[in-house]
Amino acid sequence: MDKMVTKKNSRNPWAWIPTLYFAEGLPNVIVTTLSVVMYMQLGLTDAEVGLYTGWLALPWVIKPLWSPFIDLLKTKRWWVLTMQALIGAALAGIAFSLPTAFWFQATMCFFFLIAFCSATHDISADGFYMIELDEHNQTKFVGLRNTFYRLAIIFVNGFLVMLAGVLQVMFRNQISFSWALIFYGLAGIFIGLWLYHSRLMPTPKEDVQTERTVGEVTHELKNMFRTFFTKFGVRETVIVMLFLLFYRFPEALLNTMTKTFILRPNSQGGLGMSPQEYGLANGTVGLIGLLLGGIIGGILVSRDGMKKWLWPMVCAITLPDAVYIYLSYSLNSDIVMVSSCLFVEQFGYGLGFTVLTLYMLFYSQGKFKTSHYSICTGISYLGLMLPGMVSGYLKDILGYRHFFIVVMACCVITFLVTVYLKIDPDFGKKEKEEEDEGEMLDEEVTNEEDILEKEITEEDDIWEEEITEEEYLENEDSSEKQDLQNKNEKGNRK
Repeated sequence: MDKMVTKKNSRNPWAWIPTLYFAEGLPNVIVTTLSVVMYMQLGLTDAEVGLYTGWLALPWVIKPLWSPFIDLLKTKRWWVLTMQALIGAALAGIAFSLPTAFWFQATMCFFFLIAFCSATHDISADGFYMIELDEHNQTKFVGLRNTFYRLAIIFVNGFLVMLAGVLQVMFRNQISFSWALIFYGLAGIFIGLWLYHSRLMPTPKEDVQTERTVGEVTHELKNMFRTFFTKFGVRETVIVMLFLLFYRFPEALLNTMTKTFILRPNSQGGLGMSPQEYGLANGTVGLIGLLLGGIIGGILVSRDGMKKWLWPMVCAITLPDAVYIYLSYSLNSDIVMVSSCLFVEQFGYGLGFTVLTLYMLFYSQGKFKTSHYSICTGISYLGLMLPGMVSGYLKDILGYRHFFIVVMACCVITFLVTVYLKIDPDFGKKEKEEEDEGEMLDEEVTNEEDILEKEITEEDDIWEEEITEEEYLENEDSSEKQDLQNKNEKGNRK
């Protein structure tokens, strides 16, 4: 039997983890990124794009409010499959709606449905992962799940945007038709994932409907929020909430507007790049920079602790935003130059995001750890959503050049909300005590080995001495016996 199968009648995790987390990543990036590019190409202003797509983040903000109630109805496997089917249907709904006169209202409705289903799918999929796999295999496959989640981001932000550009060239700039084809394809992919998981996702015995009542869950939810806001004193709690909300404030302003800046023509202050170039520069090269920054940030913190790298990482998430000031003034649309600038900015963001992730883990320690971390991510998402909703209005008033200067000035906010944080110097650092204990254990083992070896040597010496004495006595006895025998022989002769 395969060693990776964790329970009897379970399927090999390789059969369902990659596709499950690919399915988890797809709708998130479709709603938060692909919708921005599509609406901009369909004629919405930057103010409208920022406002309407900003609202789509709401389900991820309020996700902690309904997550405890999911267990009251059906199993986590049922929720995963149901959400995938609904997301597939909603993607088809977008494709059907795009050629109609009420395309905007219909697509917004379907995007919001996808966002809600995606947030619920996240809760159910993560819960299913923890139920089906034991603790060892949860750790073993975490890299695999994260890899396929990121591949989903590259697939949408890179490949699909480039494909949309190619289709627009093929069909003589029929933008609505091209995007409809993209969403038909996405609907087919999700329906295929739903059918695949219906057959190949395991059915663990532990995945059962909870026996708790609504009242018990509500009481636990109140308890969870009460303990979340009373971990520290009032002053410290306010500082933490401000940090979670405003640490990424400059990034929240940039998040939507950088996408429109890359695609808008030079006459509107943008770089005028094609969707194919956007997909390569931002969706592929930029994302690789983001992933590398996150990996290196994690390595540095695990080696030296978060406190040592706090300010370098705060600088990393803010100062590289200056590349957009350069691009807005030069309007240099060379693919190599733009890709390099986006790589630097996203690499810095990946480094700086490490601080936010680790601090949320630090704050969430104790009872309700998972739920408290979910609340932290919800508050942080709110900090992205609200500035993003007004970023388009601000850009339309100032223009891209002055907008990016204002964003750089707003980096001061990131420094201000970080300066008062109380951080354990050793948090995130690999425990030195374990190394010291290991060294002490090695010393003890070595000492014990030396003592044992010495004792064995001494015993060998004593044993050898005893043998020598016995041999000596035996030799003496033999000599005496021989003398006595010789005397007897002489006596007999006489």
